[in-house]
Amino acid sequence: MAAGTVESSGGLFNGERDSGRGRRPMGEQPSRTEISRVLSHALRHAPGEYLLELDPEGWAPISDVLDALHRLGPGWAYVDEAVLREVLEASEKKRHQMSNGRIRAVHGHSVPVLPAEEPCTPPVVLFHGTARASLPAIRRSGLLPMKRQYVHLAETVEQAHQVGQRKDADPVILRIATDIAASAGVSFYRSASGVWLSGAIPASAVEVLDSGH
Repeated sequence: MAAGTVESSGGLFNGERDSGRGRRPMGEQPSRTEISRVLSHALRHAPGEYLLELDPEGWAPISDVLDALHRLGPGWAYVDEAVLREVLEASEKKRHQMSNGRIRAVHGHSVPVLPAEEPCTPPVVLFHGTARASLPAIRRSGLLPMKRQYVHLAETVEQAHQVGQRKDADPVILRIATDIAASAGVSFYRSASGVWLSGAIPASAVEVLDSGH
């Protein structure tokens, strides 16, 4: 990486930024959506690129996160703790959490962190939406976290379908028998955002439903 640039999920901060609406000059203020996206990249996937150090549960001091954001360019100078709170409160998916001067991503990590919650008993059935092309591998090996630390599961078919559409316009919906998975040693955690997290789900606990329409 070239000196003086910081890589994020949306590109390189090296004088201009691709915000999804075209190129944005570096001095222009980022949108709330852009701030949320960068927070997710920093706190879920690449804290080192932002010179952040997460504790075992994924928390980072808010002051350190603000320093990291301010290093992205002049346009980020207006971001303070109040702006971060606005970003978190405006998010329907509640991807981040602030408490006692710290901030963390609630789920979705690819860097290792401890579960935010204690294991708990899940509903009898949970759901997962995914691309149809993934089905052969799931039937062979079960449902795996892949690049993330945990498998993400939903409480309703509708929620699973919405998530699955990120991977496939017509996703397949998987029905997870949590009792079978638990008997195989799988632990379940309910995140603050309502998403259920688990380890790898064995194929014996996975049933293929229709596309969710």
